[in-house]
Amino acid sequence: MLSITEFFQMLMDVETLIRWGGLTGIVTIVFVETGLFFGFFLPGDSLLVTAGIMAAVGYLDLRWLIPLTILAAIFGDQVNYAIGYRAGMALMSRYERFRPHLERAHAFYEKHGAKTIVLARFVPIVRTFAPAVAGAANMNYRTFVTYNIVGGIFWVLSTTLAGYTLGNAIPNIDRYLHIVIAIVILLSVLPILREWRKERRKAKVH
Repeated sequence: MLSITEFFQMLMDVETLIRWGGLTGIVTIVFVETGLFFGFFLPGDSLLVTAGIMAAVGYLDLRWLIPLTILAAIFGDQVNYAIGYRAGMALMSRYERFRPHLERAHAFYEKHGAKTIVLARFVPIVRTFAPAVAGAANMNYRTFVTYNIVGGIFWVLSTTLAGYTLGNAIPNIDRYLHIVIAIVILLSVLPILREWRKERRKAKVH
């Protein structure tokens, strides 16, 4: 039986995670990362790219992988929106331990409006908290659902098909999987680093 430490180490090793949990594990992680605050640390982008690669080498069936992960991503955001909607303006104080992440998501929402629900799909951490912020801000429900569906489909298709394309284009890609994952993680955190630098510059000015 896995210890708690071993379990969390495995969560960060997406290849091992996929081999251990299979399609069920992938779908569960996508839902938890997008639907529940405590899932903000989970590896969404790298997980889906790696899943696409493993589908290319025959370990996963793309015909099941894509629709099920799209549904998990959409349903996760719906749950998250409901959390924010019920909490309302008390969202920040009610979930004090997540306040910095909620504030970052709120700033993102203030900047991009309804498009946040699509754009945040590609920004780790913000992806987890943006739907709740939209709910707390009383974004029109139909508008949210529309952007949620578009964002969920676009996010899953772009990441899994990128991995699937790489898997078909590069022979024996499983030998270089850790390098590919590292590149995906780096690319996914770039928006966060860019925003962090902007915040630091603003702080210095003031």
